[in-house]
Amino acid sequence: MARRQLTTQDYVRGVLDSDRAVLARAITLVESHRAEHRAMAREVVERLLPHTGAAHRVGLSGVPGAGKSTFLEAMGLARIAEGQRVAVLAVDPSSDVSGGSILGDKTRMGQLAAHPDAFVRPSPSRGALGGVHRATQQAMVLCEAAGFRLIFVETVGVGQSETRVAEMVDTYLVLLLAGAGDDLQGIKRGILELADLLAVNKADGPNVAAAAVAQRELQGALRLLRGTQAPEVLTCSARTGAGLDELWQAMHQRFVREGASGRLEARRAEQRVRWLRRLVEDEVLRRFWSDSRLQERMAAAELRVREGRATAGSAAEEVLKS
Repeated sequence: MARRQLTTQDYVRGVLDSDRAVLARAITLVESHRAEHRAMAREVVERLLPHTGAAHRVGLSGVPGAGKSTFLEAMGLARIAEGQRVAVLAVDPSSDVSGGSILGDKTRMGQLAAHPDAFVRPSPSRGALGGVHRATQQAMVLCEAAGFRLIFVETVGVGQSETRVAEMVDTYLVLLLAGAGDDLQGIKRGILELADLLAVNKADGPNVAAAAVAQRELQGALRLLRGTQAPEVLTCSARTGAGLDELWQAMHQRFVREGASGRLEARRAEQRVRWLRRLVEDEVLRRFWSDSRLQERMAAAELRVREGRATAGSAAEEVLKS
């Protein structure tokens, strides 16, 4: 039996009532590429915007194996125990072949996903730069309107392209792993320039000493790179819970300071302008690739390039002129 189609009002009312099923459907709506869905999604988001702004938005990046999912579950459950409601938007890598994604975050964060005060949403990256799907910004709006006051955006990995997540969050946290080659050389300079906090995870058992060494080295490197603006580097263990409360206090205190100084609103204002530009760029590309005449010209250009009858540059110029 087919599900009942929801109206714009159904979406708005359901999200404001913290109906998790409606929230999930609303996020599916904003992820859709269908024209009629995009129009409805815009209206839903615009009507919910006045009910947002109070949440702490945290971006989380980290190399594979750094324990991001374990960290999120431990941190999320600890914050829920304090009375907060937590949402996690976990962007999964998509296959370049099928477009499908693993979507395993609900399995890796089983306790958190099942908690009534949490909402865990895995979404395919669909090739978006840095693994941050174009709808993630709207999904954060929906979660805020639903009453979640701590929202994590977990990205696919760490690298130069992952810096886009910093354009949509209040705090950008990078999770590291001591002794895995990523403590200094493996971390891209762009990440170090944008990170608001860094944490060396798995600082437990025999790794405690290595984590402390990585912490000191990173702190020194950051002071050289960013001077007085260098972010704090902490150690923690998502498995044992060691250092998680201290890390949370650092995150929360920074959020409060930024809000009191006016820097938080200035950052969000700049983010809104940047996101506008991203949306314009995405829409231009969408219209380009959906134009049948341009697709024909592109196919002809590809054939000429493949057969060596034209260079990529000259063929691109011809397509763009059209």
